[in-house]
Amino acid sequence: MKALVLVAHGSRREASNDEIRELAQAMARRNSDFDKIYPGFLELAEPSIPDAIRTAAADGANDIVVMPYFLSAGRHVVKDIPAEVDSVRDELSNIPIRLAPYLGQADELIDILFNQAESSS
Repeated sequence: MKALVLVAHGSRREASNDEIRELAQAMARRNSDFDKIYPGFLELAEPSIPDAIRTAAADGANDIVVMPYFLSAGRHVVKDIPAEVDSVRDELSNIPIRLAPYLGQADELIDILFNQAESSS
C-alpha cells in the first residue's frame, strides 16, 4: 500500500487544521496513485508528522511519501520537516519513507495563481 502524508504547519485555529484534514480527504477521493492520504502537522495540531507516518505504517503502508504543503523553502521545509521524518526512519526501517518536493516548487502553481487572480474579476 502506498501512502501520502500531507504536511501542514498547524494552527491554533482549529478550523484551519480542519481545512488540511478536509484537503487530505478530497485528495483521497480524487487520487489513483496513493491508497491512503493522511494529514500531518509540524506543530500546534494533531497528528504530528511522526504520528501520521506511524499510522500509515500501522494501516499497512509499505511505501510512504511525505509532502510539505508549504509555499517556500523556509526553515520548516529545509530543516524541521526532514528532521521529523528522520525521527521515525529507524523505527520503521523496513518501510521506505520519501520526502516529496514542497508545494511551492510545482510549476503548475503559477497557473493556479493566475487563475485565482483572474477569478476575482
